[in-house]
Amino acid sequence: MEPASQLDSNYDLSIQDFPYIIEWREDRCTRCGKCTAVCPVKAITPSVAAQRLVESEGASPMPTSKKVTRHVVVQSRDIDRYCTGCGTCSLVCPAEAIKPVYNSHNRFLIYKNKKGDAFKRGGRRNDPSISTVDKLKFTRISMLTDPALDAGRHEFRVRSLLGRILPPEELPLAVKDGKLVKMNEKFIPPVREIFPIRIGSMSVGALSPTMWEGLAMGVAYLNEVEGMPVVMCSGEGGLPPRLLKSRFAKYFILQIASGYFGWDEIVHAIPDMKEDPAAIEIKYGQGAKPGDGGLLMAYKVLKLIAKIRGVPEFIDLASPPTHQTKYSIEEAVAKMIQAMSMAWGFRVPVYPKISGSKTARAVLNNLARNPYAAALCIDGEDGGTGAAYNVSMDKMGHPIASNIRECYLDLVSQGKQNELPLIAAGGMGKGGHLAANAAAMIMLGASAVDIGKYIMQSAGNCLGDEYNRCNLCNTGRCPRGITTQDPRLYRRLDPDMVAQRVVDVFRVADVELKKIFAPMGRSTELPIGMSDGLSVADRAIAERLGISYAC
Repeated sequence: MEPASQLDSNYDLSIQDFPYIIEWREDRCTRCGKCTAVCPVKAITPSVAAQRLVESEGASPMPTSKKVTRHVVVQSRDIDRYCTGCGTCSLVCPAEAIKPVYNSHNRFLIYKNKKGDAFKRGGRRNDPSISTVDKLKFTRISMLTDPALDAGRHEFRVRSLLGRILPPEELPLAVKDGKLVKMNEKFIPPVREIFPIRIGSMSVGALSPTMWEGLAMGVAYLNEVEGMPVVMCSGEGGLPPRLLKSRFAKYFILQIASGYFGWDEIVHAIPDMKEDPAAIEIKYGQGAKPGDGGLLMAYKVLKLIAKIRGVPEFIDLASPPTHQTKYSIEEAVAKMIQAMSMAWGFRVPVYPKISGSKTARAVLNNLARNPYAAALCIDGEDGGTGAAYNVSMDKMGHPIASNIRECYLDLVSQGKQNELPLIAAGGMGKGGHLAANAAAMIMLGASAVDIGKYIMQSAGNCLGDEYNRCNLCNTGRCPRGITTQDPRLYRRLDPDMVAQRVVDVFRVADVELKKIFAPMGRSTELPIGMSDGLSVADRAIAERLGISYAC
């Protein structure tokens, strides 16, 4: 990289203050201009540099000097055009002459509060450390399992249930004249059989049209061709009317949040729906920004998004931190869950999603007493988001492992551990070990897990990471075309390729989950709460989760 020129004033920043420094090889550069053209934040620009060269020639040379000009690439020192390290310049460079290098000594966050505006970004928390879930190992291996259940030949199906499950004494069944008959006068909660890994809430608007379409196509293929009941949550913002009224609606969980965006379209479509949705999720919080509402920046609210959400174009769409008509979880249970259940004739599971926190157990205990509550989704601190304050992402929230564990043990103490499913979210697959993370959470008490950024990274080739690399999701300038509404950017993404990658991810996860569960002798049901099969080499984690310590 061309060295930074002398600072113009005492308040200018040096390149060393930024999180990524551009390394530019002048000897390799062909001056094609591709790198500066594709940089999503304009952190690099073409420029001309003057240089004084001293030469001496001949038998008795006299030194002479001359000035030459060179075409160079210069990194911006403007804090609003800082290099995010996405590496798009490296992807297009034909000579491998340029790349961003992480600067561990940066002071970026000290200066990013320019004009008193707190730093907002997308992605996931700046925490490259190994998560608690990744430290868990599976140590209970049965020596008497059926050889047919080995890694290459297992035939059992990995499935979970979404919905309230009645205890045996409350089942609407009776024995009359020696026959088992159904009692119609009892309410039967709706239950769905699902794959235990779900695609979590990412809205039409937060994701680009091509990314969302690719995810939806992948989910439909998995259900209809592979026979895997994978479900996907719409996120706040509704669904395109064409999809709502199609037979594919049964593969989607419709989310309602405090902004109620898109719900006009959903309510109007109910009489014309060919299929009921898989479930209704009521979002009260998310792990990446607990206590904050949602936010879709104005430059993402283009014509398609505005039409689906029923709002004007090019305005910020902010959801309040909580539903403005509900002031307690008790009132939410009484109104929101029952109202949504009634809208679909009590045929669809309805459940809330909350941020991981110390108050999760209070929410759970309230839901446990409500016959219409279908589940509880808890989103831990490692959850990702399209837009959040940096301080929320890095410094707020509760780890998902201990939150799920204490909630599950609370249900055990009430004798209801098999009645109300718990869904874990936030950082699943953060280190690339999706199936192992899902299996560990299931054995800690979850019935299913949600994935968001993992599926974006694998299906959309996301460039972001936990070193604050890229993470431009909130700006509408995603260089991959995943989280943007700009046609020039999202046309880089092929929805057919996204769908293929989605299918690949779930097929692999299915095989790996069977590989983990089969040696434990579990071939007919998920080992939910089977914590004696887990161990960890950290004594504090072992004591907190109530699992064995092994080193």
